[in-house]
Amino acid sequence: MPGAQLAQALLNTGMSVPTTPSRATADHAARQPRTCPFCTLLCDGVGVTTGEQLSLTGSECPRARAALASFPGQPTESTALIDGQPATTGDALAAAASRLAQARLPLFGGLATDVAAARALYTLANHCGAILDHAQGAAMLPSLRSLQDRGAFTTSLAEVRNRADLVLCIGTQPARKHPEFFRRCGLADRGENAVGPAAREIVFLGTPADPAARGHEGATVSEVPVQGDLLQSLAILNTLCRQKPPANTSFATPELRALGERLRAAHYVALVVTPSTLAEQYGAHAALLLESIGHLTKALNRTTRAGVLSLGGDDGGNTVNYTMTWLSGLPLRTAVRATGLDHDPHRYDTARLLADRAVDAMLWVASLTPDLPPPQTDLPLVVFGHPALASQMRERRGVFLPVSTPGIGSAGHMFRTDGGVVLPLVPVREDGLPTVAALAGQLLQHMQAPAARQEGVA
Repeated sequence: MPGAQLAQALLNTGMSVPTTPSRATADHAARQPRTCPFCTLLCDGVGVTTGEQLSLTGSECPRARAALASFPGQPTESTALIDGQPATTGDALAAAASRLAQARLPLFGGLATDVAAARALYTLANHCGAILDHAQGAAMLPSLRSLQDRGAFTTSLAEVRNRADLVLCIGTQPARKHPEFFRRCGLADRGENAVGPAAREIVFLGTPADPAARGHEGATVSEVPVQGDLLQSLAILNTLCRQKPPANTSFATPELRALGERLRAAHYVALVVTPSTLAEQYGAHAALLLESIGHLTKALNRTTRAGVLSLGGDDGGNTVNYTMTWLSGLPLRTAVRATGLDHDPHRYDTARLLADRAVDAMLWVASLTPDLPPPQTDLPLVVFGHPALASQMRERRGVFLPVSTPGIGSAGHMFRTDGGVVLPLVPVREDGLPTVAALAGQLLQHMQAPAARQEGVA
C-alpha cells in the first residue's frame, strides 16, 4: 500500500498497537531490519542488537548511537514519581488527573511521540480544553506559515534518489543534524544496482559544503557565496530563473549567474532546507526565506522539474502535526475547546505561554529520548517521559510517569520528513512500560471520574 494511503487508513481506523509485545516478537525484531525513530529521516533497514548495551548495526549514524546509549542493555525497573517521591502508576495517574482537572487552560507540550499517542492525546485535549504545541514548534512554524500563505512544491527522498541531478542545499549542511541524509539520497551506493542519475551536482548556497557530501562517486560538490545576504541571493536567483529572464544580468555576481544557468539546465532540482537551522540563524525572518525558496521552486517548474525537501519535524514533530491536522483540520498550536478550535501559531508558542503565564498547567510528553526535559515552570506539571528523565524529575515538583519508546520497547508508527510516508516501528525488546497512548487513555478515564475533580487527591 502506498505511504499516503497507509497513513490515511491508519488514521481512519485508529489502529491500536500492543502496549507490551511478546518476548518472541521482541527477539525476532532485534534480528530484523527496523526503522530508527530518532530523526525525521526514519531510516529503515538498520538493526539493533541487545546485550550489555543496545548497539546499532547497518549504519554509523552518530545521532542514533547517542540515542541508543540512553537505554540500558537490559530494561531496569522505573517507577512513577509524585513531587520527586516514588509512587504507583495508579496514584500518579490520580494525581495527574486532579492537577489537570483543576486547570482552566492546560498546555500539552513536548509531544515527542508517535501516531497512536497523538490520537490519544488529541482526545484527552478535547476533554481538557488544552492547547497543543510541539517542542520543535518554533522551528516548524516558518514552514507552516509559508505553506499556508503560498503553497509549496515538495519532493520525497525517493524522488531525490531516483531523479535529482542537481541538489541545492540552501543555508544548511544536511548531515549536521541528519547524518544519513546523503546516503538516503543514493550517493553512498554507486554499484551496479545504483539508481538515479549517473552524475549529480550538489551545491551549497550560503554555507560551507557539508563534509558528508564529498568523496562520493559521480557527485561534484561546489559552494556559491551569497550576494549581500541569503534572502537577497534568493531574490536574485528568482529573477534569473524566470521563464523569460532579463537580458541584462549584471546585477548578479558571476557565481549566482552561473548557478541560475545550472538550475535552468537541470532535469530535476531538489532544494534542500533544514527549517530549524534557518530558524536558529534568522529567527522570524526564516519564514521569508522559505517563502522565497517556494517562489524559486515555482519559477523552475515552468521550464524544468523542481521540489523542496524540508528536513523538519524531528522528535515526532511531523507525526503529531499531521495527525492533529487530519483529526481536527488544523495544525499544532491550536487550542481544543468546547466552543471550537482556535489556531494561533504566535500566541500559542510554549515559551510565550509559559512566560506570560497564559496557561495554568502543563502535560509534557517526551517518549523518544531524554534530551527533551520539560521547561522550568512552577505550574502544575505532568510528564509522560523517557525513563532516563526520572533523575531530573526527582528534583522537581510534578507527576512523572515513565513511558515506553516507540521502536525500542513498543510498536508504533511515525511520519517521515517528506510527509507522504508513514513507517512502522518494530519493538526491539519488552520494557514493561506503558505507551503514551495507553497512559493518555487511562488519564482520561481518571479525569472522567468524579473523584478526579475533588481537591486534595494529589
